[in-house]
Amino acid sequence: MTPITVVEGRRVALTNLEKVLYPAAGFTKGEVLHYYATIAEALLAHLRDRPLSFLRYPDGPDGQLFFAKNVPAGTPDWVTTSEVPRSDGPSRMVLVQDLPSLMWAANLVTEFHTPQWRVQEPEEADRLVLDLDPGPPATIVQCCEVGLWLRERLAADGIESYAKTSGSKGLHLLASLVPTPSEQVSAYAKELAVEASRAMPGLVIHRMTRSLRPGKVFVDFSQNAARKTTATPYTLRARPEPAVSAPVTWEEVEACGSHGSPEQLVFLAGDIGPRLEAYGGDLLAPLFDAGRARSLPSDR
Repeated sequence: MTPITVVEGRRVALTNLEKVLYPAAGFTKGEVLHYYATIAEALLAHLRDRPLSFLRYPDGPDGQLFFAKNVPAGTPDWVTTSEVPRSDGPSRMVLVQDLPSLMWAANLVTEFHTPQWRVQEPEEADRLVLDLDPGPPATIVQCCEVGLWLRERLAADGIESYAKTSGSKGLHLLASLVPTPSEQVSAYAKELAVEASRAMPGLVIHRMTRSLRPGKVFVDFSQNAARKTTATPYTLRARPEPAVSAPVTWEEVEACGSHGSPEQLVFLAGDIGPRLEAYGGDLLAPLFDAGRARSLPSDR
């Protein structure tokens, strides 16, 4: 029989708990679910009211990976869904609003990916994101160098930024905005990427062209487009080990960027609970402070 647990009054089916999903660490599906239950408060704040895209990997990172945006078949009727605009017409998507919904979604074995806008104001971004993606032999060390430059450039426009690892190879910079059309945010982010490539031509590119990528950091501004999503803070990633897209301090970024090593900014599932405790909660909590939200520069 399929195990059933009751989460805040909701019956949630949990399956294949002993299945190893992360072979390099022997990390099981049961441990995945335990991780999400343990850090739920921090993760839910970043998921709430944002339509969810699932990157599913039911047989682990070496198996089939596929994106799902529409409400999956068999979704319980108590899971919140909402109709959202899409380029090919309106679509109904999942909103993970509470712990039962989170555990149901985690049981599907997913990475959580969300847009930069909330369902109440579709395509009005309340966050800006810059995805710093290194082309080997560049690593997250070079991403940190670029991230520090972008931090100062954003600060010059009165915008405070925060950092998290991608949970894969790179670094994400996030900032809180007064709701702004995604098209305008994308244009501003592209300007920043172009400026960075001009300021650091030996290190940064703003074009996706693969032949330009080796040894450079690609500043991907495109994830600000309304249709795009980014790995949500605290999501596990489909990697050989249970790596997390983990918020980091600027001090950690500086230490890594100053002749550090990529391993300094690798965080696994077991690291996150202690980090939340050590830092007194979510390092990205300021993103939810309306008083810190900024408008884009008026001359843009």
